[in-house]
Amino acid sequence: MLARLAYWLRETRASFQRNMTLTIASILTAAVALFLAGTTFLIQKAFNNLLVQWQDDVEMIVFVKEGATEEQLALIQSEILSLNITTPEGLTYLPPVEALEQARIVLAGQPESVRNSFTEQNIPTQFRIKPIPGADDQLVDARGQLQAVNHVHDVVLAADILDVYRSLSGFVRVVTLVASVVLLAIAVLLIWNTIRTAMFARRREIEVMKLVGATDWFIRIPFMMEGLVQGLIGGTAASLSLFGVNSLWGGRLAQFADSKSSAGTSIAALQVSGGYVQGVAIMLLVIGMLAGAIGAGVASSKFLDV
Repeated sequence: MLARLAYWLRETRASFQRNMTLTIASILTAAVALFLAGTTFLIQKAFNNLLVQWQDDVEMIVFVKEGATEEQLALIQSEILSLNITTPEGLTYLPPVEALEQARIVLAGQPESVRNSFTEQNIPTQFRIKPIPGADDQLVDARGQLQAVNHVHDVVLAADILDVYRSLSGFVRVVTLVASVVLLAIAVLLIWNTIRTAMFARRREIEVMKLVGATDWFIRIPFMMEGLVQGLIGGTAASLSLFGVNSLWGGRLAQFADSKSSAGTSIAALQVSGGYVQGVAIMLLVIGMLAGAIGAGVASSKFLDV
């Protein structure tokens, strides 16, 4: 078994050296395709983080200053209901525990900011408002009135965030996904062509091997290993690029990461946590290896009769 493995590894290396130009082209194309696919996942995750505050048809959030008493919370609640933009059923209060949990999601890319700045004692709690039908046009005026209420820290509207989401997320996600699928298909075709060229160059050797009893799988495995390694290298390059881009993106967002500002919190939510990026990177490696191995396997099966 070790002798077979040594033979397969030796043949894989030799095949790389014979078709260096095609191999590099395949790897680079696979890397770009996988990088775009990974970017698509990060974009989706970033906007999901951004919109976690606006689930369940919430259109307005009133942030309460830390340390507000029960009487002050009741006063803010009565002020909200007096504006006739929602009903008691459409008004939800997020206590410190739940507000802290949501902050961990919204600020997933800056866990240190959450740990160092927020506790259950000082985190701004919030009233989440689901407006009644026809009240959407009144929300801007209501925000101005609520911002003047004692112990209200800030008031934000979903429209301020959803306009950005609708303008950017869908378009960017579709474009990057389509581009990544097309480029990945091109990468598989390049790997397929690389294997075909390698098999043509070794057609005499393959013919002799089959005459002396070598099975198709024994001949096919080195070529599949070559495709797998090409996909692995491409996936590794894509993963490293993804970490680099996410780090640069986080640096650009850092200026908005003022934990006491709701606007800064909303922008900072576009940062994706390192743990999620690691998961995407592993997925890219698996996709790259599978695409390379499958493309090479199909090519070697089609051209095995030489």
